[in-house]
Amino acid sequence: MTLLVIDLGSSSARTLLFDDDARLIDGSICSRRHDFATDSGGLAIADASQLRALVEACIDEVLAHSAAQTIRAVGLATFVGNWLGLDAGGAACTPLFTYADTRSRSQIPSLLAKLSGDADPYHQATGCLLHPAYLPAQYNRLTATDPECEAKIARVTDIGGYLYHSWFGRAMPTSLSVASWSGLLDSARQDWHWDYARLLVGDSLAAKLPSVADYDAVQVELADEYAARWPRLRDSPFFLALGDGAAANIGSGAVDADRIALTIGTTSALRVVKNVDRAPDGLWRYLVAADLPLVGGATSEGGNVYQWVMEDLLLGDETLEKQLAACAPDGHGLTVLPLLAGERAPGWRAEATGAIHGIGRHTGRLDILQAHLEAVALRLSLIYDLLNDETAEVMAGGGALQSSLAWARMMADAFNTPIHLLAEAEITARGVALMMRRSLDGSSLDAVQPAIEDVIYPAPDRVRLLRRARERQLDLYRRLYD
Repeated sequence: MTLLVIDLGSSSARTLLFDDDARLIDGSICSRRHDFATDSGGLAIADASQLRALVEACIDEVLAHSAAQTIRAVGLATFVGNWLGLDAGGAACTPLFTYADTRSRSQIPSLLAKLSGDADPYHQATGCLLHPAYLPAQYNRLTATDPECEAKIARVTDIGGYLYHSWFGRAMPTSLSVASWSGLLDSARQDWHWDYARLLVGDSLAAKLPSVADYDAVQVELADEYAARWPRLRDSPFFLALGDGAAANIGSGAVDADRIALTIGTTSALRVVKNVDRAPDGLWRYLVAADLPLVGGATSEGGNVYQWVMEDLLLGDETLEKQLAACAPDGHGLTVLPLLAGERAPGWRAEATGAIHGIGRHTGRLDILQAHLEAVALRLSLIYDLLNDETAEVMAGGGALQSSLAWARMMADAFNTPIHLLAEAEITARGVALMMRRSLDGSSLDAVQPAIEDVIYPAPDRVRLLRRARERQLDLYRRLYD
């Protein structure tokens, strides 16, 4: 039997097939690239109908694979911190707003005022911080800037709910996993925090929120149009969406407090499945599922920084990557804040921007690349220090990191801990497959361990140099934003 996984990330839509042991089936990856629409003012949106067309094209393609003859169930992971409005007919009536859209940063002072200047109770109740990545600030901005658009919204949903509404022809719940990224889920009750929804946004939004269910509240019976288009999926159960970061933790083998997952894709994150009495300062508390709390921090920088430096600044000079391994840490004399899309963890300063300090006539192309990659590692090391209990292993994956061994070494030195570099190329989709097995068969999430490509150990001399660089980075951040 086969498991079909849909993985809608920040830069691509993909479908993949896994066998019953959560092993990727050869030749089964179908992919379509996409980009958010962005501008210098903080815009970061997508067109939900266009994303749906990409996903559907991937499903059409993967169903031609021989292993698709025996699809048992369908699972879904999506980038999270996304929402859109549906009109009374169920059609999208707003853009798809994303975590990377920072235009609502001007709403944060008024939201803080509604909390009487103390956001900690809100943080502890919802697991989220006041930030334009979340629904309260973004919905307030829409109401203030485009009330006619807001008035058309009959129901708010996420991209997974929109896909399923289109395919099944009925309103869909939002999964606990996705809802926990919204800034309005009551973590303890595992339902919407109605008091904060009304206090921060108002009755209008509270009346438009969808129902909430766990990921395994499966949906069946495709609408006639899609049952005819995908007859092999007509009676297959479709699992609700998991947040892509949550799924990546499971796919990395980080299913309990003994392992921390480091994922570097378009963006970056460090997360651990762990119960905590309090959400740590600077970090969030989300959910993989009802019984799997997730603590960590995400940054808006990762592979996007590498791509920007390589393609826009250095014009795709691939020879530079090969030279990185021979570079001494922090030998470039630069101090970089790699905040190209604002800051999330650990400081949550949405107005923060990228900065390069120390450029001189001696600065070369390799210096710029190395300084930016080290800068991302140093920023992530701040999150690691907030998470670390000195016993957990770090499981590292994501396409951006796996393509650069030099960058993985920077992470080990910046964290001052061994990095277990995963050989699994599809950790998010693998995590979805493992979660489906858990629900369908009762299989343990750690029954099938991920393959490890290498273990990279920190070097004391390199650790010392990067700690010095981190102090300079922190000093630059304080000078600009404190």
